[in-house]
Parts: sequence; structure tokens; C-alpha cells
Amino acid sequence: MYTLARQLLFKLSPETSHELTIDLLGAGGRLGLNGLLCKAPTSLPVKVMGLEFPNPVGLAAGLDKNGDAIDGIAQLGFGFVEIGTVTPRAQPGNPKPRLFRLPEAEAIINRMGFNNLGVDHLLGRVQAAKYKGVLGINIGKNFDTPVERAVDDYLLCLDKVYAHASYVTVNVSSPNTPGLRSLQFGDSLKQLLEALRLRQEDLTRQHGKRVPLAIKIAPDMSDEETVEVAKALLEAGMDAVIATNTTLGREGVQGLEFGDEAGGLSGAPVRDKSTHIVKVLAAELAGRLPIIAVGGITEGKHAGEKIAAGASLVQIYSGFIYKGPELIREAVDAIAGLPRKA
Repeated sequence: MYTLARQLLFKLSPETSHELTIDLLGAGGRLGLNGLLCKAPTSLPVKVMGLEFPNPVGLAAGLDKNGDAIDGIAQLGFGFVEIGTVTPRAQPGNPKPRLFRLPEAEAIINRMGFNNLGVDHLLGRVQAAKYKGVLGINIGKNFDTPVERAVDDYLLCLDKVYAHASYVTVNVSSPNTPGLRSLQFGDSLKQLLEALRLRQEDLTRQHGKRVPLAIKIAPDMSDEETVEVAKALLEAGMDAVIATNTTLGREGVQGLEFGDEAGGLSGAPVRDKSTHIVKVLAAELAGRLPIIAVGGITEGKHAGEKIAAGASLVQIYSGFIYKGPELIREAVDAIAGLPRKA
């Protein structure tokens, strides 16, 4: 069924088909129909960040930026759903066209630029949803907020989403907001993490519950830079790291139509780079901080590779676009077939 749907959707422009997909998933969710689209994945419960996940395969941020199809997406069998990236104020994002399919490489290039309707709209959608599972909310800064004031945007979003999220992801790694990736390094990272930790402590007291914080990083770092990030996350007391966002590299898409478009590359070409970052993180963190792996999972076995590399959970996005909801079950099955960790 999805193969036919994809053929029809791929006849439309990428952004039009994206918007239509969200509309259809939302409508199917309201009618309770989306669970009929595929066989439910095997139950494979796992506890990470103090949260209970029915299975370790989640949806990465970016598909449902505004939380418009939470129920419909959850009905497909995901173990958790992450929405966003959301910013304090609504913003249109970058000029169109800004989303490009590279089907020969099972890849996508996007330079969306955090287009979203703002945190208040997203909260309204979260409150209207019936979904009671694990919900991550991914937060970022507005494009016109100076990088030196970025912490203000993150804290504002954290304040607003805290009571409604199972966990909150801090996106400091999108390549499509100028200056954002500089927040991953040195004093900028340490200051941001310290501010987030202090606010998390305040909000824990205020709401009577501790909502975990995950930091999403880029794949375009050296091993040394990755180790320094890992150390900073441990020192700051963060709850998880998400590895990785899209890459600025173009390995695997050279010479393809749209292969030289500006933006972040996702899908199969980022797989090895992302998995390498997971391995470097796992060696440095040594189990002290969980890793959520994302990047290039287009077959079930790729999810197994991420877990074997040291991840506790995985997320899919581009692979989901190309393969559909069947990929969720395949990924869960692949993880279930791995040898049990001691």
C-alpha cells in the first residue's frame, strides 16, 4: 500500500507531499485508521532516561514540526514520537524551494530553516492529542535571535513545553540556522548547558517532575570534538545525546540531480558518519549517558547496527519517507534479534 502511496506522493513537489502527508496522517489519526496501514511491531520495552518505551524505534524531529499529526503518527507503531523543531515565535523558514529528494541515494537535502508556527501553536496541538506515550519536543532558536542571545530562546521554549513533554531535545546542530552549530563547542556549549540544567532544576521543583534533556549534535565533528562534547554533556548533567542531525557533507550524492543544493543531507549517505559518531560517543560515555541514534536507517538492519554501536534508542525520518511504516517493524525486529547486552 505504501509503495503505491509513495509513487503518487513523489509526483508532487517534496514540500507539497510533506504537507499532504501530515494532513493525511492527522486525518487518519482522528479516525483511528492508521494502525491498519501496517502490522504492529513486536513489543520490545526498554527503559531509557527513566522513561518506559514500548519499543526503541522512534520518529525523529522534522516530520511533524507543529505537532499536527501526533495521534496519527503514533498509531503507526513508533515507540516514541519527537515533534518540532519549534521556536518561540512563528517563522516562515528559508525561501522555497528548500526540500529536495535524491531517490537514487535514498537521501533528502533540506534547508527548511526551522519553519514552524511557534511554540504556543505546538502546545495547543499537544494538548488536543490523545496520545499518552513518550513524546519528545525539540526546541530551537528563532533565526533573527543573535547567537549570543540564543540561550534566551531555548529557556523560553523549555519553560513552555516542560509540563507537556516526556523529554525535551535541544537542537544546536541544524545547519540551516546561521551560527547555530557554534553552540556545540567550547564555552558557548558549556554556558548553554549550565543555563539549561539550572532551569531544569527550577522546573522540576515547580512541576514536581523531572523532564529529561537531550542534546542533538551534528555528524560533522572530528573525534576530538565529539569527545569534548561528550565530556561537556556529562559535566552538565544532561540526560541523553541524540546523534546525529543532517550533514553538510556531500559524500554519496556527488553528480546526482540536486546533489549540490545547499542544506543538510539526510538518509543513506549519512549512515556511516552518524554511526561513527555513535561509536565515539559510546567509547567516551561508557554507559553514563544514553545515546539516541539517528541517521541513515533505511533498512531494519541499520537500526540494529546503531544499537550494536552503543545506542539505546534509534529514530528514523528519511528512511520512513522512502520505506514507509513497514520500516518501524523491521527495525524493531532487527534490534530484537541482537545478542543481549551483559
